[in-house]
Amino acid sequence: MPTSLAFGPFRLDTDAGILFHGVEPTPLGQRAVALLALLVERAGAPVPKEALIEAAWPRQAIEDSNLTVQIAAVRRLFEELAGGACWIETLPRRGYRYVGPAVTGASRDSTVGGAPTATLTLPDKPSVAVLPFSNLSGDSEQDYFADGMVDDIITGLARINWLLVIARNSTFTYKGRAVDVKQVGRELGVRYVLEGSVRRAGGHVRVTGQMIDASTGAHVWAERYDRSSDDIFALQDEIAISAVGAIAPRLRRAEIDRVKRRRPDSLDAYDLVLRAQLDVDSGMPERVMRALVLLERAIELDPAYALAHGNAAMCHHCLFLRAGLQEADRAASIRYARSAILHGQDDAFALTLAGFSIGMDGHDRNAAFTALEAALAISPSSAPTYILGSVILGWSGEAERAIEWSERGMRLSPFDPWAFAAFDAQAMSHFLRGRYDEACRAAYKSVQANPAHSITYVQLAAALAKLGRLEEARAAAARVLELQPTFRYGRQFAGVTVLQRWRNALAMRCVLLDCQSSAIESVRPGAGTTVLMARYRRSQHDYPPCLDGATIGCGRRLILWNDQRRRGQMRSAAAPKSSAAAAVPAQVASLPPIAGAASMPA
Repeated sequence: MPTSLAFGPFRLDTDAGILFHGVEPTPLGQRAVALLALLVERAGAPVPKEALIEAAWPRQAIEDSNLTVQIAAVRRLFEELAGGACWIETLPRRGYRYVGPAVTGASRDSTVGGAPTATLTLPDKPSVAVLPFSNLSGDSEQDYFADGMVDDIITGLARINWLLVIARNSTFTYKGRAVDVKQVGRELGVRYVLEGSVRRAGGHVRVTGQMIDASTGAHVWAERYDRSSDDIFALQDEIAISAVGAIAPRLRRAEIDRVKRRRPDSLDAYDLVLRAQLDVDSGMPERVMRALVLLERAIELDPAYALAHGNAAMCHHCLFLRAGLQEADRAASIRYARSAILHGQDDAFALTLAGFSIGMDGHDRNAAFTALEAALAISPSSAPTYILGSVILGWSGEAERAIEWSERGMRLSPFDPWAFAAFDAQAMSHFLRGRYDEACRAAYKSVQANPAHSITYVQLAAALAKLGRLEEARAAAARVLELQPTFRYGRQFAGVTVLQRWRNALAMRCVLLDCQSSAIESVRPGAGTTVLMARYRRSQHDYPPCLDGATIGCGRRLILWNDQRRRGQMRSAAAPKSSAAAAVPAQVASLPPIAGAASMPA
């Protein structure tokens, strides 16, 4: 079977599970790519639903609606990038069929359709990708140990400011399969690839590693290390330092010393944090509560372990925003973040997590960026720092800088699981600048990257409403309540907004959704929105630059309407209970249309 399939402006790498548009990877998820691969391989022929479900969800029982959602994501991407929503044809009660441009295939080392395989341009400075090390222990429970070792090697290398290091979230897409390092170099845009294996038995560890020049296939460096488990941290440092020395033999001793960072004194504490990491990254309340149990144990064992404190701060940030906006969680997030900064002066990732929590939960932007800038001074290739920093910038109203930071983070880690946060920052920033089409595009990408993130749908609903696409806005807003039934505009935005004037701006955006799209039936004008609007009314001379006259007028009319309701001048019985839209007077709901608003595919 061909490992690359080309059709129209797209190239599907079936081994990597990535769909490219030209030379750029698209944000299409792994299940959608698996479905597309099967359809394209059988171009022109019907593909039954059962075969598609088996390709994307092997040996799982799922509802047909899951298949429909993934096919819709593929169609939306085709329409957005090539006007090709009709390339996938629905066969009622049977399945689907690919009827798009002709498909050509090639093996991994050949050309596709007569054109060279797509590559990313090599940067001007040395660049490296560290692939997941193979676990040869015969025990899948030891995968976390091998992955943790690779994480530390990546972190150590990334602290060298002249070296571009691809983030682990992109390199780990190659985990568990044989790869051609030349192809890895082309796909990730790096000159060197580091790969290896770990064998752990009893109290001993054997690690082998080799660095290869991806442009020639030549070995640059290879080594084997046999150590006791008690010496694992020194072993990780030794491997990272050797890799740096292979790339630049003349590197000054001072630069090599910068790779070293202080490790926790207890291996047990290190293991606990490694085991908790996936649950922390999930952003789901039930999983972060499970992670907190491990992190608190790690902190008991090593009170100065900065990364444990940083991860605990992120857990409480998640619980604050998604589990009731409890003040205790906000205070815990800030407390753990401060501890991470205190103990993590040489740990870029701990500083990043701490800066994010202080910026979002503590509303202290200056302290947040002091931590983020310190992280970048340690690790200039830290993709999470740029991505999470872009979120703070977006909520602070620094739209253009937020977009710049998010794009830089995505370049460092093209397949990052935090990509949804980068796209979310872009959606908010384009909205603040009145670029509603771009805001829609970014919000749709964020939804594709993380369909469980409720705030992304708020961004999407707001942009759709500004474009006059009210039915889609209502659907997006309904999804917010499905994911987060307790969501309310006023409380949510007051909880995370850094600056008061931008809190006012976001309150005005919420008013727009309440009035123009009537998107969320249970979130009616009142309570939080009225309080924020009252604040805005007291400072009308200071309009945020992102607001247009129609939105400001809408807010003023809503204040008047709420005042009238409170004085009993409007009869509640006049509004049908079944319709949130009917509860809003016509003069508030009918805002003037947005001139020149382009439409996006559904």
